[in-house]
This record gives sequence, structure tokens and C-alpha cells, in this order.
Amino acid sequence: MQHKLTSSVNLFLLVVVFIALVFVNNQLLSSFRLDLTESQVYSLSQGSKEVLKDIDEPINLYFFFSDKASKNMTSLRNYANRVESLLSEYETFANGKLKLHVLDPQAFSEQEDQADQFGLTAANIGAAGEAIYMGLAATNALDEQKTIAFFDPQKESFLEYEISKLIYQLSEPEPVNITLITDLAIKGGQNPMTGQVDPPWTFLTQLEQLYNVEQLGSDTIEVPKNTDVLLLIHPKGYSDELLFSIDQYALSGGKVLAFLDAHNESDQMAMMAGPIPGGGNSSNLEPLLSAWGVKFDNENVLLDAMAGLDIRTQNGGVTRHFGFVGLTTEQLDRDDVVTSNLEVINGASFGVFSQVEGAESNWLPLIQSTQNADLMDVTTYAMTQDPEELAKAYQTENEAYVLALRISGQAQSAFDIAPEGAEQPEIISSTNNLNVVLVGDTDMLADRFWVQQSNFFGQTIFTPFANNGDFITNAAENLGGSDALISIRSRGTFSRSFNKVDELTVIAEQKFREQEQILQLQLEETEQQLLQLQNQQVEGGALVISPEQQLAIDEFMQKKITIRKSLRDVRHQLDKDIESLGNWLKLINIALAPLCLVLLLVLIRGIFRTKPRKMAVLSKEAAVL
Repeated sequence: MQHKLTSSVNLFLLVVVFIALVFVNNQLLSSFRLDLTESQVYSLSQGSKEVLKDIDEPINLYFFFSDKASKNMTSLRNYANRVESLLSEYETFANGKLKLHVLDPQAFSEQEDQADQFGLTAANIGAAGEAIYMGLAATNALDEQKTIAFFDPQKESFLEYEISKLIYQLSEPEPVNITLITDLAIKGGQNPMTGQVDPPWTFLTQLEQLYNVEQLGSDTIEVPKNTDVLLLIHPKGYSDELLFSIDQYALSGGKVLAFLDAHNESDQMAMMAGPIPGGGNSSNLEPLLSAWGVKFDNENVLLDAMAGLDIRTQNGGVTRHFGFVGLTTEQLDRDDVVTSNLEVINGASFGVFSQVEGAESNWLPLIQSTQNADLMDVTTYAMTQDPEELAKAYQTENEAYVLALRISGQAQSAFDIAPEGAEQPEIISSTNNLNVVLVGDTDMLADRFWVQQSNFFGQTIFTPFANNGDFITNAAENLGGSDALISIRSRGTFSRSFNKVDELTVIAEQKFREQEQILQLQLEETEQQLLQLQNQQVEGGALVISPEQQLAIDEFMQKKITIRKSLRDVRHQLDKDIESLGNWLKLINIALAPLCLVLLLVLIRGIFRTKPRKMAVLSKEAAVL
């Protein structure tokens, strides 16, 4: 009876302790998190926390998810839980400045009407075509609102960035004014080559979502007074008045981001005109670059054998184009905030930079080519349509070239006197605070090099496959004075690869190709010998085969079958190795890991049961004494 009473008391005490621990966890430890994932995907980055610190007025978040209508949609529900969990993290770290509301917009409900008013997407993917909502709306104290129409599971790697950007836009920071000077048709319009209407370039759409962007042409003569960041794209043919205004803007502490090009391949009008001798389709920002201590080679185009991208040829094949390059982490500066978290930058016909002897400015390369690089004359490159011809002309001296850089510090003015017609008569002759970022390619801004468009329930979804857009936005944010979103955007941008599987694939392909060549030669020899035997004919066309010849034919046929089987076996072995790896992983995750956990719990239980017995023995000994 006493034993049953003791067990009941122990059970009651366990329940009380459990409730107390839950209460302590929810009330006192809710702000503490332990994220053991490699990429910290369940934690807010420092950039998101900085965005939350800058919130002045309360912001309401409304997460609409059709919980009831998506009952049998497991993958979508899992992603919805992921979104809601991350939104809860935002609410926790905002210290009361964010209020999260989770709503289920069932059919014909007030919540559904509210979702429609916010303009969220109703995806008809439920049972019997029932509408599914999974979007976010946010409002601030001034009744301004921003929305994420639908959380696309394919863009999970950008989830934190999209939410932080929405909060950033509602927190009313001081707007950054970007003045964009270019003659390229980046706003879209009718394509002269296809006759169709092209949409605006995606990078411009992204910039306009975050900043105030004013676009001007090369015919302007002065940088606007309210410019925070001056963005130049493919500068050429600038008047002396405009060059002087840019020079004085930079020397007075202004921020400049310039995309130059040795051979612009995205200017439709220039491409229709054909190659222009002497680099007529090249950028030219002299004499400013010389005054800043930089030389841009606009007469030669970079060829890179290691970084060359694979393109599809006219006959349907695939070949490597040495002028179209994909630069990875090894070619990007990992210490600069603009490029530290980027993975891939794609571009075409880069021009290269070099430092002027005796330059006073600080020189910091951001992007470089690989050591397997060469330079080709612009005119020759423009007239060479076949990538294989570029490969034949390629020669390397094992030198890496600078493709993008940051220059800062001291610089001199490029002008001794103000040009006639300049509105600023007084000249700033020098500065110690130069802040300029230069990039040797403009084609990298075109959509075809970094983003893919797709239709998602009537909405155009832009899915990046390279970080070109991140690069220009990072640079604009950095030069504009805000680094908060930079560390968020590139967190886990790309899916983790199965390195071991990739390694097995490469090894198997090497083995397959080596053995394939040997077996293919044997197969050709066997078929040739069979053909010689079968061509031994007599008059009348009858085939006369001796028993020895028939035996040889049978042996060759068997050998042919054996060779073909060997070729298949090499390819099948790849699948066996990968299946074996998968089976071991399943065994570890399903059986060994739970077994180890059980053994650990048994060991802990044994330790705790041993201690009371030892205490009881000690108590008895003390009583005897």
C-alpha cells in the first residue's frame, strides 16, 4: 500500500515539475535559442536583428494559411510551419514592436475577404480546386501595407530575406536616392530585333522596390543634388560637363557604382549595327579613372578557360564559351561585405582593370578571373561567332585579372578648371574620402545571365540561378549606408549538394569513359572481323561458311555480347554505389541513431537508480555509527 502511495506521489511530483519547467521555459527562456543546423536556418541572422532594432512604430504581421483546406497536403503544411516558426522568431526578437496574427481564410469567411483585400494569391491547388492561401500582409502605424502574395516553396532559401525586406520597407528608414545614368533599354520596351515588348530588367525592379531610383540619359550635364548613390551603366560619350559633375560629386564624398564594359552584348541597337572597329561598343570613363588611379582596358575582352560557361550550340550540342564566364567563391573577395556571401557571378566579355603607377587611392579587388585567363582583341572577339574558334585562339600566361574593384581614400580631380557651361564654378581639387566601386561588365545585369522567369498562378516569379542581382543590391546598400539586408539575402541561397554522391558520379564517369574506349575498340575490331567473314561469298550470292568460320563467328558474336554487357555493368555500378550509400544512411538514421539514444537513456536511468541505493547504504552506516 505504501509502495503504491509512493508511486502516486512520485507521478504527481513529476507532473508538477513538468508543468513548472514548461512555464519557466515559456516565460523566462523564450528568448534563448539553440540552433544546431549547419547554416543556422532556424535562427535570425544579425542583419534581420538590425532591421528589427530600427523599427520605430509597431508593425502588424498577418500570416494567412488555409490550414483546413490543406489537410492532405503534407509538404505544403510543413513549409507553412516553417514560415510560421520563422515569423514567431521575428515577433520574439522585436520586443513588442511586431505583432503576429495567424489566420485561416476558410471559404466565405471574413478572413478570406481580408486576404482578398490585401491582394494575396489564392492558389487553386486544394481538393476540388479549393483555393489555398499562404501569404503575408503587414501594416504599420501609418496604414501603409506590404505583402508577400504567396510563399513559393521553391524560394525557401530566400524566405528570411523576403520577410526582412518587407519589415524594412515598413519601418520607414530614410530613403536612399539612387541616380541612374544609362542609355541602355533597362526599362524594357519594344525589342528592335524581335518586335516584342521586353519587361524591365529584374535588377532595376529590385532596386526600385528598395530605393528611390531616378533614371537619366547620357545627355544630362549634372548629377542631381539629392543623390546618395550614383549608378553609371555603360558610360560612353559623356560631355565634359557631366564628367566634371561626376568628378566633383565623387570628390565631395559622393558614392559611385559604375558598370563598364569592353564589349556590351545587351545593347540591341549596337548589336544590330554589327561589330565596330576600335571598340565602338565599349565603355569609356576617361579621364576620371586615371584621376582615381585606375586603368580600364576597353580594347580587350577576357577569355577564361576554367570559368567558361557551357552554352547550347545551333546544332543542339553543348560547348564551353570562354567569353561567357561563371565566377565562384574562389574568385570573389570573402572579406568585403558586398561579395562575402555570394556564390556565383555570371557575365560576358569582361573588361579588366589595372592600377595606375603611383596611384594614391586604395585598391581592393572584389572579383578576379581564374589563373587560366587570356585577353582577346574586342574586334576579333565580336566577329568570332563560334565558341570553338575562341578556344583555339585562347592562350594563357597563368595570370588572374581584376574584373571588379573598390577604390577609396585619396584621389585628385581630373579637371584643372571647370568646363564652360558647368554650374559649379569652384573646383574641389582632391579628397581623402573617395568611395567608388567599378565593375568591368554590363551584360551581367541582363536577366539571361542570372535570373529565370516563370509563371506561378498568373504571377511572374523570378528565380535567380546566380548572385548578379544580389551583387548590385549589396553594393547599392553598402554605398548607401545600410548593411542590414546584405547578410540575410545570401544565407543558404543555394541547396546543399550531396558531395559524396557527386564524387561517386565523377569517379564512375571517369571509369566508364576509360573502359568505354577500350571496350569500344574491341567492339569495332570484332564487328570488322565479323564483316570480313560474312563477305566471303561465292558465285550466285550464296554464302559459304566452313565449320571453322562458323565457330569463329559464334565466338565473335559471344564476344560482342560480352563487351556490350561490360559497358552496361560499368554504368549500373554507379547506381549500386549510390544505392549502397543511401542504404547505409537509412540504417544510421532509422536504426542506429534511435538505438544509441535508447542506450544513452538506459545508462542515465541506471546512474540515477544507483545513486539512491548508495545514499541509502550510507544512511544505514551512519545510523549504525
